[in-house]
Amino acid sequence: MAEHRSRLQIYGIVFVALIGLTAVTLLLGGVELGAWHTIVGLAIASTKATLIVLFFMHLLHSPRVTWLVAGTTLLFLAILLLMTLTDYLSRGEG
Repeated sequence: MAEHRSRLQIYGIVFVALIGLTAVTLLLGGVELGAWHTIVGLAIASTKATLIVLFFMHLLHSPRVTWLVAGTTLLFLAILLLMTLTDYLSRGEG
């Protein structure tokens, strides 16, 4: 029974962290950060996504093959985004 309680406590801590990060996102929405606005927003969103995948989707305690699939997925996403960014940046103005 102690293992079940600790798991619930971890879920509670992660939930509070997600709510806190959402509050930070809302508060920073009205603050002018200039060029850092996108970077800070993406950092907060990436942190929230990582918490969700690790704890609520149980990747933290999954076998290595599941980690391999998740890593491969992120690699292909990075490749697709990089190719899209390369195409966008190679276009001329006009």
